[in-house]
Amino acid sequence: MAESTDMEQLLVSFKKFAIHGDTKATGKELNGKNWAKLCKDCKIIDGKSVTGTDVDIVFSKVKQKTSRVITYEEFRRALEDLAPKRFKGQSKEEALESIFKLVEGKEPNNVGVTKVAKKGAVDRLTDASKYTGSHKERFDETGKGKGREGREELVENTGYVGSYKNAGTYDTKVKAEK
Repeated sequence: MAESTDMEQLLVSFKKFAIHGDTKATGKELNGKNWAKLCKDCKIIDGKSVTGTDVDIVFSKVKQKTSRVITYEEFRRALEDLAPKRFKGQSKEEALESIFKLVEGKEPNNVGVTKVAKKGAVDRLTDASKYTGSHKERFDETGKGKGREGREELVENTGYVGSYKNAGTYDTKVKAEK
């Protein structure tokens, strides 16, 4: 009973690594890159007895000659090939059980994956208060866009030149003089 749940967990881990990074993957076949990732994330690669090269060699051994992926059965055979090498002091059955325990229930981790930049250039480039020239006219003081008013030259029929500072003061001057 415990063995069947362990094998189910092994199959779940296989499927999670099989679909990692590939939107079109079905979860039934594991490619070489994801096989190497599985071995690295599950700590099958220890850098001493099992290296990345060993993992690649085992992958090439168990896959079909014309294929670029391995199935779940070939995945189990690959783990069987790596088990004695990874756990040298144990018998073949104990080593196989130990390597299954390393993989069971694991999923790909995303440590070291590039994150979206939140500071620096992006903030500086999208801060409307720092815009100059004609772009400055497209936003109000709060940074909200003015829409059509900010994009197009709207004609004001006031009789004054566009940026005349004393616009609207003529009537007050003329009336004040009379």
